[in-house]
Amino acid sequence: MPAKNGNAGGTRLVIVESPSKAKTIAGYLGHGYIVESSIGHIRDLPEKADDIPEKYKGESWARLGVNVDHEFEPLYVVNHDKKAQVSKLKQLLKDADELYLATDEDREGEAIAWHLREVLNPKVPVHRMVFHEITPRAIQEAVANPRDLNLRLVDAQETRRILDRLYGYEVSPVLWKKVKPRLSAGRVQSVATRLVVERERERLAFTSASYWDLQALFDTGRDEVPHEFTATLTGVDGKRVAQGRDFASNGTLKGTGVLHLDEQAAQALAGRLGSTSYKVNSVERKPYTRKPYAPFRTTTLQQEASRKLGFSAKSTMQVAQRLYENGYITYMRTDSITLSETAVAAARSQAIKLYGAAYVPDKPRTYASKVKNAQEAHEAIRPSGEEFRTPGETGLSGDMFRLYELIWQRTVASQMKDAVGESVTVKVGGTSSSGELVEFSASGRTITFHGFLKAYVEGADDPSTDRDDSEKRLPNLAEDDRLTAAGLNVLSHATKPPSRYTEASLIKELEDREIGRPSTYASIIGTILDRGYVFKKGTALVPSFLAFAVVNLLEQHFGHLVDYDFTADMEKVLDDIANDRAERVPELHRFYFGVNGDEGLKEMVTDIDEIDAKEISSFSIRDTDIMIRVGRYGPYLDRDGSRVNVPEDLAPDELTAERAEELFTRSSGDRELGKDPITGHVIVAKDGRYGPYVTEILPEEAPPAEGKKKTKKADVVKPRTGSLLKTMSLDTITLDDALLLLSLPRTLGEIDGQEVTAQNGKFGPYIKKGTDSRSLTSEDEMFTVTLEQAKELFAQPKARGRGRAAAAPPLRELGEDPVSKKPIVVKEGRFGPYVTDGETNASLRKDDEVEKVTTERAAELLADRRARGPAPKRPTRAKAKA
Repeated sequence: MPAKNGNAGGTRLVIVESPSKAKTIAGYLGHGYIVESSIGHIRDLPEKADDIPEKYKGESWARLGVNVDHEFEPLYVVNHDKKAQVSKLKQLLKDADELYLATDEDREGEAIAWHLREVLNPKVPVHRMVFHEITPRAIQEAVANPRDLNLRLVDAQETRRILDRLYGYEVSPVLWKKVKPRLSAGRVQSVATRLVVERERERLAFTSASYWDLQALFDTGRDEVPHEFTATLTGVDGKRVAQGRDFASNGTLKGTGVLHLDEQAAQALAGRLGSTSYKVNSVERKPYTRKPYAPFRTTTLQQEASRKLGFSAKSTMQVAQRLYENGYITYMRTDSITLSETAVAAARSQAIKLYGAAYVPDKPRTYASKVKNAQEAHEAIRPSGEEFRTPGETGLSGDMFRLYELIWQRTVASQMKDAVGESVTVKVGGTSSSGELVEFSASGRTITFHGFLKAYVEGADDPSTDRDDSEKRLPNLAEDDRLTAAGLNVLSHATKPPSRYTEASLIKELEDREIGRPSTYASIIGTILDRGYVFKKGTALVPSFLAFAVVNLLEQHFGHLVDYDFTADMEKVLDDIANDRAERVPELHRFYFGVNGDEGLKEMVTDIDEIDAKEISSFSIRDTDIMIRVGRYGPYLDRDGSRVNVPEDLAPDELTAERAEELFTRSSGDRELGKDPITGHVIVAKDGRYGPYVTEILPEEAPPAEGKKKTKKADVVKPRTGSLLKTMSLDTITLDDALLLLSLPRTLGEIDGQEVTAQNGKFGPYIKKGTDSRSLTSEDEMFTVTLEQAKELFAQPKARGRGRAAAAPPLRELGEDPVSKKPIVVKEGRFGPYVTDGETNASLRKDDEVEKVTTERAAELLADRRARGPAPKRPTRAKAKA
């Protein structure tokens, strides 16, 4: 049902994207409004051949969904799962006197509004209603001040969609043919994958360098706190002691003006400093000032939520979406870091209330965006309303509470005073027993006024980095002060390869390079993870060997398309279209067909015969004759025709020469168990791609006599194989065990003229009769079940779906659903966990966790499910006539 406020005869239809947003807005509008959701996009380019209307199927461009020969005209079709909703909207529009399109105020939201207008074809006045927060005042002002659709924004979004379609549909088939089926390429996702691969290449090429230095514990000898401090050796006889920054990635020193201490030299120097007396050479004091961080925009929110809350970019945006739609924060897809006067006043007022007037500057702070081509139609992300609710006042819980608290803290802190203090650098000198002049250095920091740090401290990607509120207090020192060394330690260090990207640092890199739009980063990272191009080790993003092969192909044959500057320039083109500085068709023509001798996409994908698939997917391991190859079934090692599979979770930089030899050793260690007494075939146990198994070694087939045809592939006898049971292992399996496994499927006899077998399957052991089957309770039963027992099992009705077992208790009990007023529980279903109020069931989404799902989130899932209506019934097949 549409969300209503007032009588059923309302004359204004307001359309938003989501049911929860519709419900919130309906509560703020007066009589005469009906608020309904489109449930996202209602139409798009066709995804598969069946979606293409019959009259276009014969067109050469139909597979693209874009008529590249006629001004790149897109072919839009209403999504199958939105047809019922479109019909519903059309029905509601019949009774409306005005239509308000209240989708999000960005390019995508503008495009959704335009599609709604085109599909609904209203005969009544149409208004574009925009707002950046969902509060009573904001909604009332949006209704009172509508605008027209911005077709330049629509053009920019349509251009983006067509660019992405042409790129994906033209380049992906090349990957299918040359690398592996069902891969995908994307205008931004492929560049993001390249960034991750390039970082791994740097790690692979990296050679670590070791270096040593000394750390001294100095004592002032005075009765004060502190009276001791540590300092690091920085110079010997005027030469700076080498640190990590002085070494190149190949492990060599970058220059000759530094002293590289090895272990022997460092130990010897420490010995010569055993009885040295020291004095303070210099003390440098500087005022320390740290200004507040700007309020959140999309990317900084994603980065900080990753660092502090452990959220993925996708999870951050999902939680932020819920906060926005339920009226807790402003719109979460924004490049802006500015706050409205109302928001500034609210932040200052709350800071004064919580921390006192001394923590708030006399004048409000303003922030200017450093992001080029920033789209600043919105404010920064902040708590909604004219007065901010503290986290405790919201009634939120779980992830929504944690993210709201982060946004609230950052916003309030942005209007507070600077943190101030003092930073100190101390140089300590001495002379060794052999006359060497040595210098140690120590740094400290004290904060005398914490200012905004009372409210918020930003996290860091590098956990070894000092936080902005960290202090290191040194003794009160002056030049020529005498010091004694209470301790002198020799320390070893090694340079480290560049860190892998995390979600937070990859987002920062993409934004710094101006690649893609901040609003798309979450989906881009989600895509490269889902496609298997990247996997996670902790928070680090690790490229797969498949990603190496894909990037290799793209760099060598489509280098223009994965060039960082080219991809960034395309974003500028889209901005130019949105700002009426460029036109859609000429830019698409340039991209697809090329101009002035520049090669276009169509020409790039026309001749791919020259691409050597094996070469593209082959990489050497340094200092070996071993090749890594990426095959259709995954990566493997190849040495003179000898192959071994590479574990899926092995990071490329971990596949060293030693690890490769280990894999070959393990592979060549296939256990020969003996001979089958009946066939005489050798039985071996192997570790395969899908787990350990046993198989037989068949004798090689003699080559056919001259003039005779080779045996057809379908007629070639295949060796018997059998996966090990859960109770077995490669180290302990015996020949008898193996023969037992190879006896499967085991024939029990016949029932009603049909053969009955016992066998192992994807879902466990079972017996089979024709197309009918029954599960067995244990793996051992495959070898012991009798025909009589099988008859008893088949005589029982087959349990299906939820009837297979007694109803399981709920996984969790939540609160009351606000619509049905019934208790919500989380249950485990056939297709995974779901929430239910006893009337409506809704599956948990990918990023929903059973332990963390809240009552609010469960209610939202149920609302979405109700809005989609009942699931369509499957058509029943008519019985064949006798």
